Amino acid sequence: MTPKVVLVTGVSRFLGGHLAARFAANPDIERVLGVDTEPPPRDLLRRMGRAEFVRADIRNPLISKVISTANVDTVVHASVTANPAGPTGRTVMKEMNVIGTMQLLAACQKSPKVQKLVVKSTSAVYGSSSRDPAVFTEDMGPKDLPSSGYAKDAVEVEGYVRGFGRRRPDVNVTTLRFTNFIGPRIDTVLTRYFALPVVPTVLGYDARVQLLHSEDALAVLERATLHDLPGVFNVGGDGVLLLSQAIRRAGRLNLPVPSMAVPTVGGFFRSARLVDFSPDQMRFLNWGRVVDTTLLQKDFGFTPRWTTQQAFDDYVSGRGLRPLIDPETIASAERGILDAAARFR
Repeated sequence: MTPKVVLVTGVSRFLGGHLAARFAANPDIERVLGVDTEPPPRDLLRRMGRAEFVRADIRNPLISKVISTANVDTVVHASVTANPAGPTGRTVMKEMNVIGTMQLLAACQKSPKVQKLVVKSTSAVYGSSSRDPAVFTEDMGPKDLPSSGYAKDAVEVEGYVRGFGRRRPDVNVTTLRFTNFIGPRIDTVLTRYFALPVVPTVLGYDARVQLLHSEDALAVLERATLHDLPGVFNVGGDGVLLLSQAIRRAGRLNLPVPSMAVPTVGGFFRSARLVDFSPDQMRFLNWGRVVDTTLLQKDFGFTPRWTTQQAFDDYVSGRGLRPLIDPETIASAERGILDAAARFR
């Protein structure tokens, strides 16, 4: 059933703003509300068209008034983020992720008009450790429960969402566990990481990385909103890249760092405002993470347009990253690795 009044959180950022723009372009949706603590950039605001921007803080109980007054029937919670802003960003990020979600769910619970809830979550809820399975399915839990950062926030958010589902069984709840986003238009910790001229990695580790193109992420959120598809779904592109392969494809230089020096290196990049590495992100760069997307394709009915490799290559070309290493040298090195692997089979 097509929703009539949709509320999208986090519209000052790429995902929420462009999602609101897609809904505004849909004539079957009567009204679109975009909520955030600050207005979107001018170009994004123009792209949002008839969508109405509401300056509101979802941590404040007044969000309940916004939902009830506008007769919102569908809420898309897209503001859960891994990107802290400024020196106190991590504290504010946690408040927005966890406290904001609690208040938003409380508002949804009070409103009898709300019939659908779509939540942007993350595959980081599975954690990253040496004991991880090769592939995570939706019914698996983390081998080591995330103890800090965005991953811990996401675990708490999903817990509150499950509680909401029990209290409001009449509401269709869709939870989407996205792998890391990549693409030429989106700005994340990972896109900034691969844009560094010299990319630090942990000595002795080569993580498997599964990526999702930002345009596929928008398409998945849009489909979850326009159709009744309750449940929990892993969302990621087909295939994986080793971290070392991704660095070579971006034409960057790999700088292996001993594990004991990682906090110092991370602190340097954070103080220089280049990349803000959190402990859970560092674990991801150690061990990586891959999820199974069978349910996404069979039950949800969506197959990503870009594979992990294609999404990464589109990011590299779209950002105009100039290789520090000749592309032919990179291709030759990868062919050599594949040939060597074939000989040892």
